[in-house]
Amino acid sequence: MAGAYDDRDGKIWMDGKLVEWRDAKVHILTHALHYASSVFEGERCYNGKIFKGVEHSMRLRRSAELLDFEIPYSVQEIEAAKYAMLEANGWKDAYVRAIAWRGAGDDMGVSARRNPVRLAIAGWEWGNYYGDAKMKGAKLDISKWRRPDPKTIPSAAKAAGLYMICTMSKHAAEAKGCSDALMMDYRGYVAEATGANVFFVKNGEVHTPLPDCFLNGLTRQTVIEMLKGKGITVHERHIEPVELAGFEQCWLTGTAAEVTPVGQIGDFNFEVGALTRDVAESYEKLVRA
Repeated sequence: MAGAYDDRDGKIWMDGKLVEWRDAKVHILTHALHYASSVFEGERCYNGKIFKGVEHSMRLRRSAELLDFEIPYSVQEIEAAKYAMLEANGWKDAYVRAIAWRGAGDDMGVSARRNPVRLAIAGWEWGNYYGDAKMKGAKLDISKWRRPDPKTIPSAAKAAGLYMICTMSKHAAEAKGCSDALMMDYRGYVAEATGANVFFVKNGEVHTPLPDCFLNGLTRQTVIEMLKGKGITVHERHIEPVELAGFEQCWLTGTAAEVTPVGQIGDFNFEVGALTRDVAESYEKLVRA
């Protein structure tokens, strides 16, 4: 599938029914467009099965609750809608995007309790998020923007508004010829990339930032379980930026990114080593099992 995302053939599930792709529209006074009252999930379907689909649907509902609204569909109904969308489009391998938001209604201000909550599920066929970085390692910039204090945002929610600084960081990185950007948190510790969690290797052990102010990704959790199953020590902790110089390998994890090696962050270089390749291969086998 190619072309602009609003001008394609296919079906999108929207508010309980499948609609033509080009007819999946919202009004200009939709609350989410003005006040970011929107949550979403990114998932991948492999060989006809969505990896950790139920967990994603559960998180979607939890994210909405953190933004003070309730999705009017159960986890089971959301799951059925995802597969209905995939079947309607004839896809066995695809990226799945579920999004819930406060729509247009009786309120048009910060408060929107009287507005309907809407849900849509779309998808598309998508290759490697970072292109050929899967082989040679992605190049990352270091963002000037920081992940905020969780007292200022619902950091456990996968909420659209929280990605504003991610978009800005990625644009700045791309302007420098990089694939993405590494972000620090409000205290100055290493946090994550703009849409993926980060892991480092030193002396055969793995270190990854403690997700106390950013999303604890489902892929991140899967990879940690995988590493522990291989007998590899994993340290979830606060990581100082100066430590980047001492790490030997690095990779990113995320539904879109899957497991992507990192070759460079700013002035720091990393080997796309044996452990990184093993984790990437093991994850690929797991999701297609």
